[in-house]
Amino acid sequence: PRNPNNRTQGNPRPLFSRTVNEAEGRFFAGTAVDPSPRIRLEDGSSELTMRAMDLICPIGMGQRGLIVAPPGSGKTTFLKHICQAVAKSNPAIKLYCLLVNERPEEVTDFRRSCAAEVRWSSSDETYDHHIRTADELMRQAFRDAGEGNNVMIVIDSLTRLSRVHNAERQSSGRTLSGGVDARALEVPRRIFGAARKIENGGSLTILATILVQTGSRMDDVIFEEFKGTGNMEIVLSREISGRRIYPAIDIAKSGTRKEELLLEPAELLKVQKLRRALAGLSAVEAAKTLVEQLEKYPTNLELLSSLNISSKLT
Repeated sequence: PRNPNNRTQGNPRPLFSRTVNEAEGRFFAGTAVDPSPRIRLEDGSSELTMRAMDLICPIGMGQRGLIVAPPGSGKTTFLKHICQAVAKSNPAIKLYCLLVNERPEEVTDFRRSCAAEVRWSSSDETYDHHIRTADELMRQAFRDAGEGNNVMIVIDSLTRLSRVHNAERQSSGRTLSGGVDARALEVPRRIFGAARKIENGGSLTILATILVQTGSRMDDVIFEEFKGTGNMEIVLSREISGRRIYPAIDIAKSGTRKEELLLEPAELLKVQKLRRALAGLSAVEAAKTLVEQLEKYPTNLELLSSLNISSKLT
């Protein structure tokens, strides 16, 4: 078991202690650069979710991405599709899935349907077990990336991981709104912030869900703490999923920073044209229109090529 002294104020948790092996040291000492090369999800999946993600929120090796998800918006399906697409299109990537405080049947479903190495601590386990499971996986990922490998971790969810750290941490004496201790989110933030591309080295890509509109003030505070810390954000919409439109992406609120570094110039121009064509529509109509276009054209290349003549989607 973990040393309980590591939970006292002022002592870092063992995950980010100064005692690291050589590979971990190389990872943290490396120079972080913009994510590259691109991970093209369409190459490993014909699912509309993945084709939409390639267009709206392209990702590269070293991406730090948030999937902002209200209940019932299809986040679980989204995560499974990501794992399946990456495993097929980029088999050299070391792919992990971290499930924290998840329902046991969901864990079973992930283990059976995803090609990723699934690490889990289900809801019938202790908080200590949740934290230890996450720590062990992150340390493994740091070693893998420090040895020059490209690693991806899909986390479900940052919200539950943060709740666990808040429950386990000895009070720092200052409590934020919603009952969140002022320093409880330090380790979850550092876990998410560890995603990076190392110049002339490996990479650690992290795509993590974060829950919103749950009715919990604590969850709102956790979301605000992570908002803006990633370099890619997918916002899922309950309103869109309520119309049975999938993927339920709020296109106007979703995107990737510096996407011009991941897309070819010609593709970038067409993606921008696509966004402009959808910009005047409501979130529901934009999602519906995009899905119709994805169904109409079998590949994203064909969809984008159709925009040469007019920016209007028909």
